Amino acid sequence: MVGIVCALASEARHLDPTACADTPIARLADGSLLRVSGMGAAAARQAAEALLAAGASALASFGLAGGLDPALGPGAIFLPSEVAGADGAVLATSRPWRERLAQALHAQRPRAEGRLLGSAVAVGSVAQKAALFRASGAAAVDMESLAVAMVAHDRAVPFIAVRVIVDAAGDALPPAVTAAADAAGHLKLRPLVLGLLRSPAQLGALLRLARCYRAASRSLALVARSGPFAPLAVS
Repeated sequence: MVGIVCALASEARHLDPTACADTPIARLADGSLLRVSGMGAAAARQAAEALLAAGASALASFGLAGGLDPALGPGAIFLPSEVAGADGAVLATSRPWRERLAQALHAQRPRAEGRLLGSAVAVGSVAQKAALFRASGAAAVDMESLAVAMVAHDRAVPFIAVRVIVDAAGDALPPAVTAAADAAGHLKLRPLVLGLLRSPAQLGALLRLARCYRAASRSLALVARSGPFAPLAVS
């Protein structure tokens, strides 16, 4: 039984349209378990541990990521072969599981190798992304997958990360967006509007981010329809 951790309800709804942060664990039609954790490593670790306690025997991290490799554009599907932390820790994903999913998604040309970097904070600027790419060689960055990978490693169960690029290496996250996002990833309208009023130049980047998000959502939907989280996906 696969346990799937999504930081955001908007990511999880591609797997279960009723998913929300208020539902502790949802059971999908194929028997997989789904938990919306909220953003950050601590929340993701707690969700992964809850899924294992509920009977999951494999773990998956599913959702969006920021691009570090300029070759990955918005909507690109990334299936990392390893997840790394800033402290040098590197954990491998399940190769058979990853390759099976890559084959199911071959028409979308997913990248099924490379490093996903774990970060304690959102990486918003183009300069930050370039520096992390040079230093780590990671193709993308997120805030939750490493924590889920660590739980899987500690409990000796298979793990895979499924990430879709939303903001590419050359896309800056507008400060108004990062300031207005809460722990569950929801944008609070008042702080967002105030941020844009203070700095109207951010509007162009915000519109660009909206287009990126639509492309990423389409790819998440494609992955969800491929059925990669069925129990037979793990070996």
